[in-house]
Amino acid sequence: MRSNTHRVTILVYDGVKLLDVAGPAEVFGEANLLGADYRIALVSTTGADVTASIGMRIAVDGSAATQPDPGTFLMPGGDVYPSTPVTPDLVEAARELAARSGRVASVCSGAFVLGAAGLLDGRRATTHWKIADRLAARHPKTRVEPDAIYVRDGTVYTSAGVTAGIDLALALVEEDHGPDVSREVARSLVVYLQRAGGQSQFSAPLQGPPPRSPALRKVVDLVTADPAGDYSLAELATRLNVSTRHLTRLFRQELGSTPARYVESIRFDIAKSLLDHGYTATQAASMAGFPSYESLRRVFARELSISPAAYQRRFTTARRPE
Repeated sequence: MRSNTHRVTILVYDGVKLLDVAGPAEVFGEANLLGADYRIALVSTTGADVTASIGMRIAVDGSAATQPDPGTFLMPGGDVYPSTPVTPDLVEAARELAARSGRVASVCSGAFVLGAAGLLDGRRATTHWKIADRLAARHPKTRVEPDAIYVRDGTVYTSAGVTAGIDLALALVEEDHGPDVSREVARSLVVYLQRAGGQSQFSAPLQGPPPRSPALRKVVDLVTADPAGDYSLAELATRLNVSTRHLTRLFRQELGSTPARYVESIRFDIAKSLLDHGYTATQAASMAGFPSYESLRRVFARELSISPAAYQRRFTTARRPE
């Protein structure tokens, strides 16, 4: 083998998400066309083939124990392990491969496998924003960063949901072969070399559980029904027939927010949805209840570190509103 040969071993299992495997593999494969020499091996705990989450069979190259020492050990994710404990055989295989690897990386919920193997103790890490709180609860010795696209802590890398594995793989290629190669790979695959903003731009906070308090649930209903209405503290207290002090205390105790900031967050979600459906940023600002485009732009800059226009370029539907 050439001196720049780099083995990438991907540990797969029943229920693994296919894109978590294929996305990074394609990045490494594309880099090979530009002079890199990544040798990709798919392994399972026993050497038996596995079935991906979509029902497709994945042929493996052998068991984890029989593979040569990898330069990179990659742990892809799936829907099973955020919900159930990681099986002992998968924990052992991950621990053994990590011990023989130059660096360790995970995609999405693959971080749960690394965590179960003790590989994230005392480290910073990330995973998909929807399950970041579960990772933090299951592994309290890990500092989970829910907004990161990927996190490097020493020789351990973790990445967010699914396509963030591509971002991570591009970063690994750049580490190995420099920015020119990683840039060409990104261009070839028609992906961003480094996307702006964090995972927050993909999330939708209002999809979470509604507030427990009937008064706070009514606030959501009021603002959603008429985003441009008057929702000052005094007006909300009047509508809900409570004192301003009581309402402020409810927001602080249950939501850790002020009434004004919570109303703004609802409007922000509405504006994002309008942008997703093809409305202009000016239209979205007005319809979501922001006094001006500039006020909406400031919220986007604070929350996502991108402008409404940049957000829309990434996430708008091709279908325009009628």
